[in-house]
Amino acid sequence: MPFKIPDANEYDKYAVVMKGIVKKFPKVLANDNVDLYVKKGEIHAIVGENGAGKSTLMNQLYGLYNADSGTILIDGEAKDISNPRDAINVGIGMVHQHFMLVGPLTVAENIVLGNEPLVSSENKFLNSLARTADLFSLKKARKEVKRISDEYGLEVDVDAKIEDLPVGTQQRVEILKTLYRGAEILILDEPTAVLTPQETEELFVVLRNLQKAGKTVIFITHKLNEVISVSNNVTVMRLGKVTGRIPTNETSPKELANMMVGREVLLRVKKDVHMPKEVVLDVDELSVKDNRHLMAVDKISFKLRKGEILGIAGVAGNGQTELIESIAGLRKSESGKVTLKDVDITSSAPREIRELGLSHIAEDRFKYAMVKEFSVAYNIALGRHYRAPFASSGLLKGKDIDEISKKLIKQYDVRPQEIHIEGGSLSGGNQQKMVVAREIDYEPDCMLVAQPTRGLDIGAIEFIHKTMVELRDNDVGILLVSMELEEIFSLSDRIMVMYEGRFMGEVKPDEISLEEIGLMMAGSTLNEVRGISDEK
Repeated sequence: MPFKIPDANEYDKYAVVMKGIVKKFPKVLANDNVDLYVKKGEIHAIVGENGAGKSTLMNQLYGLYNADSGTILIDGEAKDISNPRDAINVGIGMVHQHFMLVGPLTVAENIVLGNEPLVSSENKFLNSLARTADLFSLKKARKEVKRISDEYGLEVDVDAKIEDLPVGTQQRVEILKTLYRGAEILILDEPTAVLTPQETEELFVVLRNLQKAGKTVIFITHKLNEVISVSNNVTVMRLGKVTGRIPTNETSPKELANMMVGREVLLRVKKDVHMPKEVVLDVDELSVKDNRHLMAVDKISFKLRKGEILGIAGVAGNGQTELIESIAGLRKSESGKVTLKDVDITSSAPREIRELGLSHIAEDRFKYAMVKEFSVAYNIALGRHYRAPFASSGLLKGKDIDEISKKLIKQYDVRPQEIHIEGGSLSGGNQQKMVVAREIDYEPDCMLVAQPTRGLDIGAIEFIHKTMVELRDNDVGILLVSMELEEIFSLSDRIMVMYEGRFMGEVKPDEISLEEIGLMMAGSTLNEVRGISDEK
């Protein structure tokens, strides 16, 4: 039966009701009279393209933004949620798409931040002193975080510093932070963007357990199979409006994709056989250390040819980031050799490497790919800002920068299509499209592509995938790192699986299953997966 819009006298049966929500930003109507109905104890998915207004709507529910007009009701009662503290006080917690963590602090310190356990003692004087001085008990924090991480199956090193952790582990910390606060209504904004299929399934077990315990989950995702797998009802948004509400068991990924985009969408990449040509990138016995000075890449060797996509699969934190950063000149290698187009670039600076024809779509766009405070136009000029057509005689050519930027944001559907707003004001997916547009427009011979579709909607993913296949067909060599196994299988001509800094084996997509790849990602060699002895 279709989704039933409740009457006002039924609102007490709903954990969240948002009525007539309007939110405007300069030149953008992000939410246009939006109504949202989330039943108590359900997992409710919100889907839509980048810029559809999903995250903006949830940021108002969590108090990060204040609506220009509209009403928010929690358990049938109107609430004034002006800030996150108000949201927490009424039982709302949120896991953000962009992590809200403090780099120099440990995992345990981040999770308890703002709600720290205090020192206690049998000594009444010490107890009084602790309460007066607010003496933080790290021992209690570590113990409580360990308990919660064990309870929900989200393994983390409680003593590790956030700044030393890979993206996937940081995501787990964000989830744990919300669970620590015991929210009754849990908002998850793209929480599986950096998780492996196994980790995603573990998260879904957590969500289902939370649902069984009577908690309500609002789940924002671009992964439509996840919507079908874990949610009870779906709200579809497009261009700031709700365009559909439907029970999950009455829809399909294809129908949801069409509702999101307003047209037919290809859910699988179409690519013809293409014969690769000469070697463009040669990595020989490369070893690289991570930020903790531990060996993250251990004597890895491979060759990438023009006209092929070589995919690297693996759980986050197994050396993929360090490998890409070393090739791009962003991280010093310990040993080994990297050759690009027959030129040794092992010790070259990033600009020298780019000038040789290598472009890089970085995993962490805020760290390596964009400057949030710069305009969209200047972000698109980054990396080529010192030479034609963006500059002449050391001076920027504003008119040319604007013209090229306008062309690219239109071509790649970056929303809003305003080149003079700050890059940081774009949604995460639109920031990624901006970076991808710039790096592809560079017309490289070789591309390092790390998480190219992280946070993108189904329409944008389709466009990026088609563009990568076109690049490959035009004899660009692409080294692809992705946590999305479906993306690796769909795009790659060859797949290498990485575990603890080493390659577990090389396969072709049509010669191996997702389950076998999963075993290799957990540390089994290809021979072990196939039941063949590794002994020579």
